[in-house]
Amino acid sequence: MRTIKFPTIIVAIAIVIVSALVSPNQAFAYDQNYILSDWDLTDPFALDLNQIQNFLERGYLADYKTEDSEGDVRYAADIIWNAAQNYNISPKFLLVLLQKEQSLIEDDSPTEKQLSWATGYAVCDDCSMSAPSIQRWKGFGKQVNSAAMQFSEGYLADIEATGSTQGKYGPGIPVEIDGEIIVPANAATAAMYAYTPHIHGNINFSRIWERWFSIQYPSGTLLKIAGESGVYLIEYGYKRPIESWSALLSRFNPSLMIEVAKNSLDLYPDGNPIAFPNYSLLQDDDGNIYLLVDDSLRHIDSMETFRYIGFAEDEIVKIENDDLAYFEKGLPLTMLSADPGEQLLQLSSNGAMFYIKDGYRHAITDKAILTARFPNAYLQSVQAVVVEQYAEGRALTLPDGYLIKSTDSPAVYVISEGERRSIGSEEIFLSYGWSWDDIVELSPSALNLHPLGLAIDNPLDTLMLATE
Repeated sequence: MRTIKFPTIIVAIAIVIVSALVSPNQAFAYDQNYILSDWDLTDPFALDLNQIQNFLERGYLADYKTEDSEGDVRYAADIIWNAAQNYNISPKFLLVLLQKEQSLIEDDSPTEKQLSWATGYAVCDDCSMSAPSIQRWKGFGKQVNSAAMQFSEGYLADIEATGSTQGKYGPGIPVEIDGEIIVPANAATAAMYAYTPHIHGNINFSRIWERWFSIQYPSGTLLKIAGESGVYLIEYGYKRPIESWSALLSRFNPSLMIEVAKNSLDLYPDGNPIAFPNYSLLQDDDGNIYLLVDDSLRHIDSMETFRYIGFAEDEIVKIENDDLAYFEKGLPLTMLSADPGEQLLQLSSNGAMFYIKDGYRHAITDKAILTARFPNAYLQSVQAVVVEQYAEGRALTLPDGYLIKSTDSPAVYVISEGERRSIGSEEIFLSYGWSWDDIVELSPSALNLHPLGLAIDNPLDTLMLATE
């Protein structure tokens, strides 16, 4: 294995991320009008030189040296890195292009023809690779450099200047490809059809990209498409649209939202929408009234119970009977049932904190949990006898989606489905779009309330920095 002597930032922390993976049987998502985001095509720093080299370790190119476009002999990783930097093209894109065109990334023994025409540059459908007119572009170094330059100074420059590549491929411009009408949604997609004017070839590109670089976000993650207003909750491999700002604020911490490209979100099938704020009062077509608690409906058995709890009729929202299928059925509310409301109590004797709900007391073992779950919390000071009237429930933990660490360890975790699951890489932490500023620091005992789950099987774990 070739190790590059290249400066890297080594962060002395182990990162642990909880993952609820999308089902491996989930259908491949391909949008022929939106293949890749503009950013995914043009981010030259998507991988550093070490990461490119590590990626090449899976095949022949790991130790391959040849002439670059200037005639200097360099390693393949250096050629790819330099082309990415010179033309502001993503090295991820160049790696996928090399695999799509000639299977070079994962081939242990490629032919000279594969290497000589690595990116398929200048080789048209009706052209022969031996044609004299294209020999000046022959060679791995020239192929990588020319492809990067073609996208940057050719297609993307033309689209920015005139809206299309030579009047044919551009965002919003319908074009017939393989008998289908394609309307590229962005510049990157238009440029990719200009380079490969076939649907099948671009499907192959998308499959490779998804296999190598798609991120499967854990349950509890809030995602939004960059430049759009919609917010989605990732839960058990589905994306659930949150249909109002009040519904978002009543359930989640909006500062934890992560912006992603549209094609990343399209990998998830649609789940049930989140339409109402928590603790909404909903009335169906038959006049039944329910209290919404998270995703469950608690039927209020009578108007007498309704008024006893303290609800008002002007708070009721009408829903159709068909909408009831979106919710689970919770325990009914009766005159004899516990107050469904919530209380935050603190013992005057020793400062112990408790969350009261449905007749149970839940210990709050760390102020950080109190702050995260109840940012505007007011603790009512009470004597022990008040708390002891409630049955003992499980200690309160943090909701899904939160980043946590212990005060006595540098390890960082993300909570999903009530667990914390490890991964151990700064690169992967940052690739998910998480922020160090969002980490909640807990006491060791509070952190251990969240059971340790299985490690995430992350598609980017091949990008670990090379070490000697």
